[in-house]
Amino acid sequence: MKPKHPLSPYLLLLPTAAFLAVFFLIPLLLAAKNSFFTWDLLTPPRYVGLRNYEVLVGSGELAGTLLRTLGYSAVVVALSGALGLALAVALDRPGPVYAFVRGAVFSAYVVSWVAVALLWMWILDAEGLFTAALRGVGLPTMSWLGDPRSALLALAAVSVWKITGYAMVIFLAGLQDIPRALHEAAALDGAGPWRRFRHVTWPLLRPSAAFVATTSLILSFQAFDVIRVMTQGGPVKATTLFVYAIYEHVFVNLRVGRASAMIVIFFSFLLLLTVLQLWALRAGAPREGRRPS
Repeated sequence: MKPKHPLSPYLLLLPTAAFLAVFFLIPLLLAAKNSFFTWDLLTPPRYVGLRNYEVLVGSGELAGTLLRTLGYSAVVVALSGALGLALAVALDRPGPVYAFVRGAVFSAYVVSWVAVALLWMWILDAEGLFTAALRGVGLPTMSWLGDPRSALLALAAVSVWKITGYAMVIFLAGLQDIPRALHEAAALDGAGPWRRFRHVTWPLLRPSAAFVATTSLILSFQAFDVIRVMTQGGPVKATTLFVYAIYEHVFVNLRVGRASAMIVIFFSFLLLLTVLQLWALRAGAPREGRRPS
């Protein structure tokens, strides 16, 4: 359809472009500028060049925060995607029972992070439900949120529990878009359930998988509420991820310049990971005109 005026498409894009500029582009540019200054919000900013970046790298804070965030994100993206896919395949059936189970799984996603964190603090407490269940069957217990070895995994498990329903809904939409005739033809050719999933379902679900993986990665990198409520970054910084580290630099340590440097690094790293993830998922997708192997 040809627009009535050459500027009509750009006018339609203007509200979205203005929103992105005000709430994303301009704050990012301000953070990039502030990363070259030292500023405590009380005295005037002072230009220090790349000093903030050098301190973050030299102190080991950047490497430690990055490794913790990567480990947390890897667990959250892999487990939530795998569980969401498994639930979608198992629950892609008609009937009120399956509809109820689908709704029950997805309900966790619409609950606020603060409510989820408070619920799981009660479950993982030393006298909580999970610990009592382990004691009841004679298994050893530990302080799940107070031990540096288990605190980050406990937070990752809580995040997986919350966002698995989101992944399941996206995969369900992808499954219902696959023509039933393809499965019937594969079954007539003698393909079992696993071969039908591998050669028919999975190749056609790749766009859904790419979307789930990308949005889950961004979501896991933005983890803040669950950390603020459950561990406050501890014990001994075992759960201090990128966004929480930025919060501590600004509102606890009053180091705006160093926090701005972390924002720039955080944005660059997340952009790089997203591009690599999309490239990896699309590189294995079957091309048009080529039958999946």
